[in-house]
Amino acid sequence: MSLNLQTYTEHFTNPLYLESGRILEPYDISYETYGELNEDKSNVVVVCHALTGSHHAAGFYENENKPGWWDGLIGPSKAIDTNKYFVICSNVIGSCFGSTGPMSPQYAHHEPYRYRFPVISIKDMVKAQRILFDRLDIHRVHAIIGGSMGGMQALQFAIHYPNFSNKIIAMATTHATQPWAIAFNKIAQEAILKDPDFKQGRYDPETIKKQGLAGMAIGRMAGHISFLSPKSMREKFGRDYKLTDGLYELFGKFQVESYLEYNGYNFTKWFDPLAYLYITKAINIYDLSRGFDSLYEALKRITAKLYLISFKNDILFKNFEMQEIADELQTIGNVNYNYIDIESDYGHDAFLVELNKFENYVKEALDG
Repeated sequence: MSLNLQTYTEHFTNPLYLESGRILEPYDISYETYGELNEDKSNVVVVCHALTGSHHAAGFYENENKPGWWDGLIGPSKAIDTNKYFVICSNVIGSCFGSTGPMSPQYAHHEPYRYRFPVISIKDMVKAQRILFDRLDIHRVHAIIGGSMGGMQALQFAIHYPNFSNKIIAMATTHATQPWAIAFNKIAQEAILKDPDFKQGRYDPETIKKQGLAGMAIGRMAGHISFLSPKSMREKFGRDYKLTDGLYELFGKFQVESYLEYNGYNFTKWFDPLAYLYITKAINIYDLSRGFDSLYEALKRITAKLYLISFKNDILFKNFEMQEIADELQTIGNVNYNYIDIESDYGHDAFLVELNKFENYVKEALDG
């Protein structure tokens, strides 16, 4: 069987009422599907992407040498088996890969929104996806799965649309973004805002694509540190020095420094700085208990079977944050859940890299 990768963009003219009280209209959502939808539409698995991810979760585009971000997990006979399941992954609103975001043209005068774009929350991202699924005539799905910001979306689905999905699999995430993660985002935000080439949000996106944005690269380096762990850095780089640099040259580099520079500066050529500001804002204000008296009250609404996965050495969303969700669920008593903490030294990005450590668990959760 083939992956059957299909990419679409849907246009919506009805207003999207946001959590802030503001309205987004019209708006687009780009999404990708894999596998085949069965007759009674009971085999849908929704995949939610993280901060810099997109709807391109698996397979290759033409002229592309790097596959979608979860290609190791999604496909024929893989954990999310496209021989069995019809997989949908949509780009969140606020992003820069086809869904409406801050650099999209604002209706009527066709200038980009820039700072006129409203603040989006994770709940808004989920609401927009729910509207997309309604349009596709999909009113209940088999499962929703995501890691990091994708896990935040999965949990929001579980609470705000309790009858929409049979199963929810959330990994490397939290119930409310903690000050440690907000602090890393702050460095990235400040570095972008203070870069003169950012031009207070009035930059030319084509120039940024060619030249990158130094401030954003620096912010991304800080972010990158939070995605790894001291142990994974030690194993990956040790104290290796760049072979072509002298130890006593002021700007001579360790391998870890080269790695951060390479990733930081590359990143700015393919991810929009305003989208980065808006999405990190959405992550910072994420809190499952907002609108409820407590986290307990929010989690009480869940009717799906819940699978929670944390990673031992995740320094961005610590495993005890997932444990807090599990503890609340135990107190509630009537929510069917399963929580595992995976042995991993890799850090936060384990959910993208160490697939072999949880793919069987995901497969059993989906097929069981």
